[in-house]
Amino acid sequence: MSCHKQFNPITIIGAGVIGTSWAALFLANGYEVRINDISKTLEDDVINGIKNIEPTLKTLGYDTKDLGKKLIIEKNQSEAVKGAKIIQENGPENIEFKQNLYQNLEKYADEDAIFLTSSSSIPASIISEKMNNPERMCVGHPFNPPHLIPLVEIVPGKATSEITLNKSKEFYESLGKSPIILKKEINGFVANRLQAAIFQECINLVLEGVVNPKDLDTVVDSSLGLRWAADGPFLSFHLGGGNGGFEDFMNHLGKNMPDLWKQLGHPELNEDNIEKLITMVNKAYKGLSISELSSQRDKKQINIINALNN
Repeated sequence: MSCHKQFNPITIIGAGVIGTSWAALFLANGYEVRINDISKTLEDDVINGIKNIEPTLKTLGYDTKDLGKKLIIEKNQSEAVKGAKIIQENGPENIEFKQNLYQNLEKYADEDAIFLTSSSSIPASIISEKMNNPERMCVGHPFNPPHLIPLVEIVPGKATSEITLNKSKEFYESLGKSPIILKKEINGFVANRLQAAIFQECINLVLEGVVNPKDLDTVVDSSLGLRWAADGPFLSFHLGGGNGGFEDFMNHLGKNMPDLWKQLGHPELNEDNIEKLITMVNKAYKGLSISELSSQRDKKQINIINALNN
C-alpha cells in the first residue's frame, strides 16, 4: 500500500504556528488535509499562514502551484476526524485539555486512526489516560518550524503499540523528515531537554555580563552550530579524540568536564531578570521585524539543509 493511501486523509487539530506549518508540509506532499480549530478567524489564519510558508516549500523543491487544493477547513471537530488515518494534534500544553480532547476525538475517529501529538513536554502516557485505546497514540514532536526542520521525535506511551510506532515513523519518513523513536518516555523528550540545558547557560552568561545576546548567538552559530549541523556531540568528540577516537577524548579532556559542570550557572528567572533579558534581546535585534528575521532564518536553514544533502 502506498503511503498516500495508507495515511490519507490527515486531520490537524489546532491551527496555530505548528499546526499551520504541518498543514503546509502535508499538502506539499500530496495529502488531503482537514484542519480544525475553535478560532473565529480560522480560515483566514490558515490560508495566510500557508501562503507565507509557500516560498520556503518552493525553495525546498516542492511544487506549490495548487498547494491549497486538498485543504479542507472543518470547524466541526467530530466531522474533521471521521475517516482520517492520521490525526496530528497541536493544542495547548495543558494536561486536562489534552486528556479531554483525546477522549472526545477517539469517539469519532476510525478504528485504524493513529493519534499523534505535537506536545513539547507532556508524555503520551499522561495525555492518553482517558482513552479506551491508548495503544494508538504517541508523541510526534517536531522541531519548529515543522515544514523546514527535519527532526521528529516519536515518543511512545506506556501502552503505545509497536504497530503505532512503526506506522508513525513510516508516515514522517514519507514527508522527508528524520524521525527517531525514543526508547522510553521522559519529560521534555530529547531536543527540548538539550535546548533547555544549553539555554540555561546562555541566560547565565548574559545575566552575568560575560556577553550580550547577539554576541552569544554569534558564538553558537559560528562554532557549535556549524559543528553540530554536520556531526552531533558524540561524533564531534569521537573525532576530537584523533586516531584514538572517543576513548582518547574522554581520557584526556573528558575527565575535566565535571569541574566545568560545577561552574555552570543556575540563573533565577524572576520578573527583573526576565525584563532585563527581553530588553537586551529587543535591543540586539531592533530594526528588523519578526517576519524579516524569520525569513532570514529560513533562507539560512535551507542553505544548510541543501548543503548537507549534497
